[in-house]
This record gives sequence, C-alpha cells and structure tokens, in this order.
Amino acid sequence: MSDPVCLMENITKSFHVGDQDLHVLKGVNLRIEQGEFTAIMGTSGSGKSTLMNLMGCLDVPTSGRFLLAGRDVMQLNDDELSELRNEHIGFVFQSFYLLPYATVLENVLVPTLYREKKKDRVRERAVELLTLVGLEERMKFRPTQLSGGEQQRVAICRALINDPELLLADEPTGQLDSRTAEEIMGVLTRTNERGKTVVVITHDADIAAYARRVIHIRDGIIKE
Repeated sequence: MSDPVCLMENITKSFHVGDQDLHVLKGVNLRIEQGEFTAIMGTSGSGKSTLMNLMGCLDVPTSGRFLLAGRDVMQLNDDELSELRNEHIGFVFQSFYLLPYATVLENVLVPTLYREKKKDRVRERAVELLTLVGLEERMKFRPTQLSGGEQQRVAICRALINDPELLLADEPTGQLDSRTAEEIMGVLTRTNERGKTVVVITHDADIAAYARRVIHIRDGIIKE
C-alpha cells in the first residue's frame, strides 16, 4: 500500500486571542490516500478553514504529527514549507484570485515562475489543461472577459500546472450559480478520475455529494 498524501495524528491548533487561547482543532486524526476524492464538510466556525490551512501548509499545527507527501511538516522552516506547497499542492479558492491584466494563459503559468522547468514544456502543459476544460479559444482573453465559471476553470488549470499530488479546493463553487457549480464539480471529478487526489472544503451537502468520501468536522473534531 502506498503512503498517504496527507496523514494527521492528534493535530491541535490554538490561537492566542487577548489573554486566552482559542482551541480551534482538538485532536484531529485524518488520512488522505493517493487518488481519493474527499469532501470535508462543516458549518462556519467548525474548524474546516483552519484544517484546510494546515493541509495546505499555509499554517502549522500547535501540536500533533503531520506528514504531507511523506515529509514531517512540523520540522520544516518557512522556506521549506513554501517549497512543499509549490511542489505538492494546488489551490482553488472561492475567489478566483486571477491577475486582471494577465491573459488566461499567463494566469495558468504563474506558479511555474517559481520553478526551474523548461518553459516550452510548461506552456505546452498549460495549453493542454485549458483545452481539457474547454478554454482553448479563450487563452488570450483577460479574466474580466470571462464568466465566473470560466474564471474558476482557469484557476483549476493554474492549480494543476505544477502537477501537484494534492488539489485543495476551498468552497470552489461559492460564487457560482447552481448550473455553473455543477460544471466546476464535473471538472474536479474528471481531474480525480485522471488520478489526482482532490479534497473539497464545503458547507454544501450537494457539493460534498460529488466526493467518494465525506468527512464532517464539528467544533474542531472530525466525525466521519
């Protein structure tokens, strides 16, 4: 059996607020296998956003053991965490975070600027990804010329350009109507079918239903 992409054991996360500690995650145990499509569901304040930040190495746990792509996250400095994120994780957010003055193709290529790769090959891969999501005719457009669903498809291509082991999608349909949300979840489903590990953070049961595994988090505790 291959190693999991993500392994969390007894993870806690606290924030110092005023003169007291706010305990957000309270002993989380979580294992995400390679090739899984998992949804993490929770209401506002449940701890799901904090959990996503830890999974994405945007923050580190207060205590516990966390392995991502086989590396002990607790032992890494900021530069090493940044390198781990760039190499192993692709992010898709509710707000698309596209550069307004860059073309669709240039937006997809942004993560490659921090890696030494053959420029011709990454451009070729960007074109392949945009073609897969039906945007081959939009590559020279600016984000403002696209619909919300098209912008999110660009964001998904950007997340995949470095071929990450884990695709983290935080409320990826939050700004979209129901029909467009279906299209985006279809893209994520096909991405998973091509072998990519996908984790979707959501409060919406209809969105979570696309996943093959649903994890509930409530009051900082996992309830699968």
